[in-house]
Amino acid sequence: MLTRLEIVGFKSFAKKTVLDFLSSTTAIVGPNGSGKSNVAEAFRFALGEQSMKSMRGKRAEDLIFNGSHSAPRANRAAVAIVFDNKPKSGQRPFRIDFDEVMIERAVLRDGTSEYSINGSRVRLRDIEELLAGANIGETGHHIISQGEADRILSASPRERREMLEDALGLKIYEFKKQEAEKKLVKTEENINQVNSLRRELAPHVRFLESQVKKLERADALRAELVGLAQTYFAIEDAYLAQEKTKVATEKRDTVERLAQTTAELSAIEERATIDAEGVKHLDLVRRTEKEIERVNGERSALARNIGRVEGALTAATERSAKVAREPYAKVPREDLTSLAHEIEKQATEATTPDAIAAALSAVRKIVTVFVSRFVAPADDLLADEERTVFALQNERTDLLSKDAKLSEELEKAKSALARSREALTAHDETGRELRRRILDLAQAKANQEGAVAKNEARHYELTLLTEELERGKTEAIALVGHAAVSYKPLPSSDGLLEDRRATDARKHTLERSKIRLEEAGGTGEEIRQEHKEVSEREAFLAKELDDLAKSAAGLKALIDDLDTELSKHFSDGLAKVNASFGEYFALMFGGGGARLALEEPEEEEEESEENEEYINEPEEKERLGIEINVNLPKKKVRSLMQLSGGERALTSIALIFAMSQVNPPPFLILDETDAALDEANSRRYGDMIENLAKKSQLIVITHNRETMSRANTLYGVTMGGDGVSKLLSVKFDEAVAVAK
Repeated sequence: MLTRLEIVGFKSFAKKTVLDFLSSTTAIVGPNGSGKSNVAEAFRFALGEQSMKSMRGKRAEDLIFNGSHSAPRANRAAVAIVFDNKPKSGQRPFRIDFDEVMIERAVLRDGTSEYSINGSRVRLRDIEELLAGANIGETGHHIISQGEADRILSASPRERREMLEDALGLKIYEFKKQEAEKKLVKTEENINQVNSLRRELAPHVRFLESQVKKLERADALRAELVGLAQTYFAIEDAYLAQEKTKVATEKRDTVERLAQTTAELSAIEERATIDAEGVKHLDLVRRTEKEIERVNGERSALARNIGRVEGALTAATERSAKVAREPYAKVPREDLTSLAHEIEKQATEATTPDAIAAALSAVRKIVTVFVSRFVAPADDLLADEERTVFALQNERTDLLSKDAKLSEELEKAKSALARSREALTAHDETGRELRRRILDLAQAKANQEGAVAKNEARHYELTLLTEELERGKTEAIALVGHAAVSYKPLPSSDGLLEDRRATDARKHTLERSKIRLEEAGGTGEEIRQEHKEVSEREAFLAKELDDLAKSAAGLKALIDDLDTELSKHFSDGLAKVNASFGEYFALMFGGGGARLALEEPEEEEEESEENEEYINEPEEKERLGIEINVNLPKKKVRSLMQLSGGERALTSIALIFAMSQVNPPPFLILDETDAALDEANSRRYGDMIENLAKKSQLIVITHNRETMSRANTLYGVTMGGDGVSKLLSVKFDEAVAVAK
């Protein structure tokens, strides 16, 4: 319910003026030019009217009191409308949790408007939505000014439909639909943006997927290499452990036998030398034995060198073959230097000067060849490896040649020893059996010394193989991690180990797997991480797109539901308005009839530029306008254009009242809509006002006495020489009581 109107600085109301509306019908009267119609325009202004023409102005400045000779001009115009918002039937008229609602609008001389609800600044849109919820629309059907009563008749069919929808309280559905359409447009824009992002992301996703597949293949190679490495290393560990134990045992047994033989031989030889001749022969024997010992020592050192060279030659041959497969060598320089130092250390353990010199010369030559081979430019690696192999082969040949010479020397020394011992034996014919024993022991000693040298060479070879195995483990750890060496040791029993040819084939397979894994690349953690991030981003966009699609579908369904509701309520409302329209028309004209009808759709209707943005919304094509059909009693009039001015006024009043009856607004303002009525029609007009006042609060601006007599409260508006409108109020009920 409307409770009051507050006006400050608006048009002719320079000072604050308050109109209280505490009765169902309030009449505002006054002479022409007093400013009484400014009250209706104040309502329009406060409710958000944007058309200056509707408020009889051209600019915002025209709405502000402009001053007079005795009153200064105002810089601001403000109008506030206050409504009672107490719950009725459990529901508040306005959807706001206040018992009283004040809607205020102010305009400044620069043309800017300020809106507020209960003192809080808001947008015009907020006020429109609040009013629409209380059936107070923006088309102004609840404010009918003089000369505007005919507006609903002269309006276009489409405009007339909007007025009817506004009067039926359908504006709230329009607001919801417009809001849903805006959200739908925004959602479709977001869908296009997300689709664009996914299209941009797709090539990168495909690229990363291909890279991850390569990495997965590398993982399979890595797993295969782990299995091969574990098996090979376990077998090789067991083999080397077995061989080292075997060599150590053989050497220990041989050394023990050699010590026994030497001791026994020395004892026999001492007993056999009893005179000067015997001493001579014995001295020759011992000098020959020392020569044999020297030669054996040199041969032992030479055997170690030969073992070392053969081991190095085997490794160099393998590296040469690997370099042929690979574009570059992968042996660290520090490993080579360490190897050279170890070889030189071993060589310096030689016992005789000649052996030491020969070993050192061979070591330096090997170091020179190895260093020049591994620090050479990448393009010459293959040739360097071949030269290294060739140099080692030559060195082995030289060492074997020296060994042959030493072997000859040894044979000669042995022959000389045999002759010396024979001479010693011949010296004492009686010691023939003893001499035979000496010869047997000497031969056994020589054989045992050779076996010791052979054991030492084998031990050195096993040491090289162990170092090579450790390098292989280091390479495997660098490629696949410690999993390559995480295996269960095998028992070192002869029956459980495979043939060495099978082990060599297994080693070759392992080397090939290393090369394939190196060609496949590393672990690619950066690519995997990027693929994970990009995949998560793509999944997020896909989910967002799905959510947006569901949201768009929901909004379309909501729009369809709103259209259905609008259509249903419009059809029902149109039928009710027609029923009331016919009754009011017959009452005003003493018969006849009138009705609203949807205009006939055109078969081919071109889309206007204004409606192009709705080309995808079929409901716009179905929004047919409203035609008015009238049937005057005793006159053949079918068209509104054939009505006289008075007839048009009566028709518009009948239609306005009919619209107000179907969905009564909280208040209805009639600004001199009865000016053209004669006395009889004024009475009918007064009857309709009384009937309408039962459903809506009425504010009537009038000169008509009949209309005044139907009001409960009367406000008189006057204007003095200062150009300021003033207000005088009279309550008829109180006036009657006072008169009595």
